[in-house]
Amino acid sequence: MITSAWKSIRSGKIDPVYLIAGPEAHFTEKTIELLKAELSGEELEYSVFDLDETPVESVIEEADTVPFFSDRKLIIAKNASFLKAAERGKEKIDHDFKALERWLGNPPLTSVTVFIAPYEKLDERKKVTKWMKKQTTFIEAKAPDARDLEVWAEQEAKAYGKRMGKEAVRKLVETAGTNLTLLSSEIEKMSLYLGSEEEEITSGLVEQMTPRTLEQDAFKMLQNYLDGNVEGALSVYYDLLEQKEEPVALTALLASQIRFMIQVFYLLKKGYSAPNISKQLKAHPYRVKLLVERKRQFTDSELLDVLRSLAEIDLQLKSQSGSRERILEFFLMKRAVR
Repeated sequence: MITSAWKSIRSGKIDPVYLIAGPEAHFTEKTIELLKAELSGEELEYSVFDLDETPVESVIEEADTVPFFSDRKLIIAKNASFLKAAERGKEKIDHDFKALERWLGNPPLTSVTVFIAPYEKLDERKKVTKWMKKQTTFIEAKAPDARDLEVWAEQEAKAYGKRMGKEAVRKLVETAGTNLTLLSSEIEKMSLYLGSEEEEITSGLVEQMTPRTLEQDAFKMLQNYLDGNVEGALSVYYDLLEQKEEPVALTALLASQIRFMIQVFYLLKKGYSAPNISKQLKAHPYRVKLLVERKRQFTDSELLDVLRSLAEIDLQLKSQSGSRERILEFFLMKRAVR
């Protein structure tokens, strides 16, 4: 996991060349922050190149130049798009890959160069991809699976001298979503709130301090409804109405959540594992995990009934005037799924 790479950097073990591949921007930004913190002397020399606009030879030339004000300079080479699949002849820049291969064989120790490929997949058939992964310190910046997300959150809390159990992590994800940058910010906020007196970030503290997103509120409202918890579903609904959320938009969100559940459960029946479902639906692994755990609570027919009811609600909301808030309220009170 990426936390092992961070541990090495924090301990002062910094390699000359890194390749960070994957769309999870939080991991990329955090890695660069750690490198800056460890390399910073009186004045860190720092350069950024866009490989969609600049040939890789310019990066090599900069890395080979001896720094003046610090022992090691930091060079960021972003958008290494030559590592992903592309149509022949569509490349924006003509890179000298032979020069890059020679340079990677013996990179200078006076610089730290970070290549960033913020893409879901690299083209493993390309020679340049194979030897770059082999000759650099390779870091995958991809959304962690359910177990790794819990480990990551625990490590984030530990960095502030706090403990955070699985239940608290689950509550945080249910409340704030799966954006790692946001989750990291919330963990930092709660850690600072606890100060030096208390050590544990509890589920109660998460619920008390973490602002909910609209999507997560809709998810919570739906889960309460499906569980037959009318009071809980209506409580969330009334909160959203006070925030000036429109019943039409909320109905669409509920329908979207139901469709996603149906898709997850359909793929489960087809024999897909949770990680494969996540990839197939391009959804966060933790979101899929939470639904997989609840699979036996609902039948396909029950979910389809809810979806049909929401379609009727949507039609009523768009064709009737007057107090439209009551239409969705009555739906939540019917408890079609128990």
